[in-house]
Amino acid sequence: MDTPSEAKRWHTMEADACLRELDVTPAGLGAAEAARRLAQHGPNSIKTGEGDAWWKTLLHQFASPLIMVLIAAMLVTIAIGHFTDAIVIAAVLTINASIGFFQERRAERAMQALQDLVAPSAVVRRDGERREIPSADLVPGDVVLLESGDNVPADARVLEATHAQAEEALLTGESVPVPKHAGVESAKRVTEARNLVFMGSTVVTGRIRAVVVATGSAAQIGRIATEVHQTVRAQTPLQARMGRFGKFISVAVVAICAVAFTIGVLLGVPAPEMFLTAVAIAVAAIPEGLPIVMTVALAVSVRRMAKQNAVIRRLPAVETLGSCTVIASDKTGTLTQNRMVVRRLWTTRGAYMFDGEALDPETGGVRDDDGESAADASDGTTLHEALRCAMLANEADLRRRDGEWVAQGDPTEVALLVAAARAGVSRERTLDAHPLVELVPFESERQYAATIHTVGEGGEPVVFLKGAPERVIAMCALERGPGDGEGDVAIDAERALEEASRMAGEGLRVLALATARGEGSSRAVQSGEPSGMTLLGLVGMLDPPRPEAMEAIARCAESGVGVIMVTGDHGTTASAIARSMGILGEGDEAEAITGVRLERMSEEELREALRTARVFARVSPTQKLRIVNALKDIGHIVAVTGDGVNDAPALKSAHIGAAMGKSGTDVAREASEMVLTDDNFATIYAAVAEGRTAFANIRMATHFLVVSGVGFIVAIMATLLLGMPLPLLPAQILWLNVVTNGIQDVALAFEPGHKSQLRRPPRDPNEGVLSPLLLERTVISGVLLAGITLAVFAWELSLGSTVAYAQVATATSIVLCKAVHVGSCRSEWLSIFAKSPFTNSVLFIGTAASLLIHVGAMYAPPTQFLLNLEPLRAETWMRIILFAPLLVIVEEIHKALRRPREEALSIRG
Repeated sequence: MDTPSEAKRWHTMEADACLRELDVTPAGLGAAEAARRLAQHGPNSIKTGEGDAWWKTLLHQFASPLIMVLIAAMLVTIAIGHFTDAIVIAAVLTINASIGFFQERRAERAMQALQDLVAPSAVVRRDGERREIPSADLVPGDVVLLESGDNVPADARVLEATHAQAEEALLTGESVPVPKHAGVESAKRVTEARNLVFMGSTVVTGRIRAVVVATGSAAQIGRIATEVHQTVRAQTPLQARMGRFGKFISVAVVAICAVAFTIGVLLGVPAPEMFLTAVAIAVAAIPEGLPIVMTVALAVSVRRMAKQNAVIRRLPAVETLGSCTVIASDKTGTLTQNRMVVRRLWTTRGAYMFDGEALDPETGGVRDDDGESAADASDGTTLHEALRCAMLANEADLRRRDGEWVAQGDPTEVALLVAAARAGVSRERTLDAHPLVELVPFESERQYAATIHTVGEGGEPVVFLKGAPERVIAMCALERGPGDGEGDVAIDAERALEEASRMAGEGLRVLALATARGEGSSRAVQSGEPSGMTLLGLVGMLDPPRPEAMEAIARCAESGVGVIMVTGDHGTTASAIARSMGILGEGDEAEAITGVRLERMSEEELREALRTARVFARVSPTQKLRIVNALKDIGHIVAVTGDGVNDAPALKSAHIGAAMGKSGTDVAREASEMVLTDDNFATIYAAVAEGRTAFANIRMATHFLVVSGVGFIVAIMATLLLGMPLPLLPAQILWLNVVTNGIQDVALAFEPGHKSQLRRPPRDPNEGVLSPLLLERTVISGVLLAGITLAVFAWELSLGSTVAYAQVATATSIVLCKAVHVGSCRSEWLSIFAKSPFTNSVLFIGTAASLLIHVGAMYAPPTQFLLNLEPLRAETWMRIILFAPLLVIVEEIHKALRRPREEALSIRG
């Protein structure tokens, strides 16, 4: 947004020079000239770009390899005449496609939300007359008239401002209104210029006359819209993993079926029979339940996150949170409480510390340098004099209403009222003794605000003033400071400035307080040239960190997730806050990287700096996007927070965009994957924990499914090579996939997380759905399942049972084995005995249900006919039960022998 030099020059020019450059007079454009410029520049609207046709978006939902595998499963079931299962799979495909379709179409609303920020109409001067026109008809050179409550319709250079302030949080992320003036600015970032107003911002006080300098896509918001449209949303780690896994499954199934068919034909098996065998292998190998499990696991986590104030807008974002390696967070309102509190007051007689963070002045306290309470500041002390000034040079209001303290006004001024009240300074009594005569509002040229009061019977004017330390100290006579009965204390400007600098170095926002008496001082303050004032003190305040955010940052460090602060605040303040919150640690760059320094960095230098830098201050929206992209370039999975329009490109580019629910704009929310309804950093950490749980459940459900597939494939290939009948019919394999896998794998999605997941670093983004060690266990368990299948089948045949009876016994043995095996699949490394079976009631009930359904199917005539099932004899049940625990025994041994050291430490920790 700030890159074109032409966008920067207006604020560095005199107002008259801007008018000459735009070839317009204060009377405004003529109608004919306005029409010519409208044809040249186009309407003042944001181009949203053309989205994909709806049918392209719909087809895109079927592009995933895993979905293609599911389609293949449906075609196979149709080929074997199992139309019921084909309908079920088709229904799953329809549900998945519908969810994805509506989510993608909804994402396009981010562009429309930007368009909605444009005011519908504007008041301008044309042909010397005041007119109201549609905002779309505004052109560069139009003279617009704005007043309190108006939305700014285009970017404009201020020509005249009367006590004007504008709310620009949607661009800057800072909620404090910005004073506006008509003078020349030297700000390096155009969005910091106080002589410019921007499309989409709001005039909160005063009046403004301005000349339009940019409309439509040339305006700041228009440029953001262009970036949002051009920014490609990052592929999530889960999508990448599932893409690779789906391709592997697809190739493997085709290859295995081809090999089996070829071997069978070479061994003399008729081709039609081998085709049915190949179909059986395909049915066994395709984990058709996996997309369902993935959707359910993510949906369960979405529900859990919603209870923790995190609303997920796109399902894959859940797992991405679990893979997150770095969180780039705003400061104001996310890491901090988005309100100001006074922490320190320096006076000529000493310093005072303020405790308490609540709005209630009856909580907390005031202590002097010796730690003694100073909560009752008596008249005449430097503490009382300074706080009286802070209270009177103040437009905010603080009062108790319905038993609660309610504040109105600027957060800085509210903080001063609370501090004064906390020290026992009564505003009502102070105003009674010092009636207000006149208010001198803050203006950027003056760098101070003041109030004029009268005191005593003669009504002598008294000025109370607060402002920037450098400006206020320069206007004070600092040879002697006011005393408090123990002798005056000499003070000089250098000492005061050193104290102001020291307080700023601690991350405090510093204001100087001063007073003066007499008509001359009153007139000087009004004219903007006060001098000879008395310095009362320096007050330091800050936006306090959220305690829960500090705890979350510590836990992020424990979990291997880095935290970077990206803020529009000053570097010194940002670094101090980051240090106090634990963001800056050993080996990290101590100083914040400012936007000016960042602008000079090459991409390679930025990537190198990001290895140690943890604080970025005074950065522009484009620079925030650069930071996110650089983090991605060096291999990070990036989550980024934001609330303003300016954050939209970075939110969209990051793997996870987290928008603020309370303070965030619609544009930010539409560009994000997650909305924090409480605007709290701690919520992000809770979401990361839930994301890790979601992936762990998907991983173990995949293991559970693939063990069955490996077992089926090995068993069928073995019987083919041994010349034995198939141990299971294709319809029976599908039945097992629906009854055993179809119920229990979905139930695994409800498994609650374990604290050990948060004591290990984030997963490698390049790691597959199954880790190498888990893949090893999967193959071992699959081969063992095949062995159990063949053993039961061969045992029954050796006892003289029919092939059909032996197939039923084999199917039932698999049901029992998997019913026990699912307990071991609840955790990758925790023992089955470390988790109560009742902590996942869905799995407990689902496992019992799958057993009952299978047993019932053995006795129900319809399923007996469709699946060739029949009841089993008691002695067969006894033999089957002997095999049931074998899978769990082997997996528990594998967990104990092959558990990585870091996993063992995280479990014990």
